[in-house]
Amino acid sequence: MGFATHLGPWLLGTVKNTTGTTSGTLRNMGATTVSQSVNVVFGTLTGTAFVLPAGSQITDIKIVTTTVFSAATTAKLSIGAVDFTTTGTITSVGGISLTANATTPALFLNVGTTDAIVTFTLAGTALSTGAATIVITYVVRATDGVANPTSTEQ
Repeated sequence: MGFATHLGPWLLGTVKNTTGTTSGTLRNMGATTVSQSVNVVFGTLTGTAFVLPAGSQITDIKIVTTTVFSAATTAKLSIGAVDFTTTGTITSVGGISLTANATTPALFLNVGTTDAIVTFTLAGTALSTGAATIVITYVVRATDGVANPTSTEQ
């Protein structure tokens, strides 16, 4: 199977425009959810993970550890050069869900009006093993964060 590329939000549903007040006549379109991921290993403790499209709304962030790190390791993500979130200490194989820190919850709702570079920092003492995958799931929206087109864009 090949890959297909589509620019801009995909809206799915069965009713494009509201024409009444009952089910089946009310708009039920919603933007699709996508994800990006990057593998990280003990030898690469900082780097650029990927870029989120402008206006994206983050729905989930996970770090899935597949090979335990040789020492307790913390992970920090920055989105658009803003320290976004920090995990607890990674000490075993498995997944950790991340949430916004107290100063950045707005980034979950809209990463900004320009594409947002996501960087990561893993911190551990003298690491000699360890591997994980950072996964961010998000809704692609317009650069202003709108998920529904205006009447002139329909």
